[in-house]
Amino acid sequence: MLKVLIVDDEPSNIQGLVRYINWTELGYDKPKTKESGEEALEALLETAFDVLISDVSMPVMNGIELVAKAKSMHPHIQVLMISGYNEFEFVQEAIHVGAQAYVLKPLKLEEVSGKLTAFRVTLEKMRQVVEQTNELEKKVSGSLKLIRERFVNDLIAEVAQTDEMLSSWNSLMELPEIKQGFQIILFGVDHFLSSGKDAKERMILGSGFKQTVEVGLSDVESIFLAQTNPDEFVALHLNPTPEERVRVEKQLPFIQNMVRERYGSTVTVGCGRMGSRWDEVPLFYKELKFMMAKARLISDGQIVRYDYMDSNEFKDYRLREEFMPNILKLMETGDSAKVGEYMNRIFELLLTLEPTSFSYAQAFGMSFLSELIRNLKGQEDSDGEMNILMWRRMLDCGNPGQILELLVDYVNRYMLIEKKAHMNQQHNLIRKIAVFIEDRLQENWTVKQLAEQFNLNASYLSVLFKREMGKTISEFVQEIRIRRARKLLQDPNIKVYEVAEQVGIQTSAYFTYLFKKLVGCTPQEYRDYRYSAEE
Repeated sequence: MLKVLIVDDEPSNIQGLVRYINWTELGYDKPKTKESGEEALEALLETAFDVLISDVSMPVMNGIELVAKAKSMHPHIQVLMISGYNEFEFVQEAIHVGAQAYVLKPLKLEEVSGKLTAFRVTLEKMRQVVEQTNELEKKVSGSLKLIRERFVNDLIAEVAQTDEMLSSWNSLMELPEIKQGFQIILFGVDHFLSSGKDAKERMILGSGFKQTVEVGLSDVESIFLAQTNPDEFVALHLNPTPEERVRVEKQLPFIQNMVRERYGSTVTVGCGRMGSRWDEVPLFYKELKFMMAKARLISDGQIVRYDYMDSNEFKDYRLREEFMPNILKLMETGDSAKVGEYMNRIFELLLTLEPTSFSYAQAFGMSFLSELIRNLKGQEDSDGEMNILMWRRMLDCGNPGQILELLVDYVNRYMLIEKKAHMNQQHNLIRKIAVFIEDRLQENWTVKQLAEQFNLNASYLSVLFKREMGKTISEFVQEIRIRRARKLLQDPNIKVYEVAEQVGIQTSAYFTYLFKKLVGCTPQEYRDYRYSAEE
């Protein structure tokens, strides 16, 4: 049974809930009750309650403060706020600090029961998630096949294999030390999605392909298998002996023949070069994908080997399909240091790690520059004076380092121009929105409504506003309201509740709460003491 704590400074409200809600039927124990936030905090320290029901307006510690502290103590506690019709701003604040729902006075028992039922369902789902996660952890710890597959997938996805990470893998399996190296073998069903097969046929083909690869390589213990897609399998062969390599070679045509005979589909196989470090796996995998894609242009169902790959062609392919899109994405972040670091890694990878002539390095630099000019926005003419100057400077370079420096300089200058233009545009937009808010302070615009007004995504507007103004839209509105309220309070002819109305705050209670939160005293105290003292 779930545990509930009800907090309200009016005992009649508490008794009504305790007496007239069928707690047992809803899956709850008889509620514990407290009449103040301070008493409730003591109870929360002693007991892990599942649900907290609290009034919003209470003396000393109000419902908002109680919810914030309760959530910090018990993050998963479900909170139902009780509010009067004129306290909606309090409820908004409570939801902001973690309340899940609210009901308005006078209370409707069926509405409260509905909220409690929803809470029970949520708590039950949370419990199921925890149980299933624990069960999955047990299965993962006990399944060597699953652990190996996850390890290979992590390698391909370029998850950094630090000493700490490798140690964690060793705790799950005996990870062999790479002594004789490793080889990647990639199996791919040809035309899996465009073969004309319907959904059921593709499911059968995918399952049959998986079973065939697993059976075909099952007698080689040093192979880690991972299915990366329904139509693709990766075999990571660790420390292969000559005898094992011969056995594996014999199984490659066996796997191809079985899939062709049973499912009418061909399988292309790629055999990679030998490696000696885990961080080489992603590159070798990409090489195999490139080799197999080229082989399929000629015919399906081949066995292709790294020995026949044109490494320069592969580098050009990576530049066009991998490196350039990544550079453009990094440039959009505006972080020139990261762009420069990434470009340096590219040049190190493609020009330094393998022996290459300077003429190739220069030709690669030309290709790099050409791709940059083609992809960057704002390039009106690739034969313009700026670009001609860049081509000439490229020809004048005497070593790969100068080529890299020239390209980084080109990118940095472009980013600087773009950043200035973009920042000016954002600055003007946010200032325009800030003025719009100030002019309509009494209208209570939501972030969503503001975003729609200015044709923006609400989340993007929130991030942009915080970055430009140093505060959230809600904080900005509150500060503007209180700043205007301080000026109005200087006029003794305007009552406090009238000041609240004029700055767009619906109730005196919330106005007092917010004013004290931001200024440190109540509006009346400010009028009586602080205002005269500030003068």
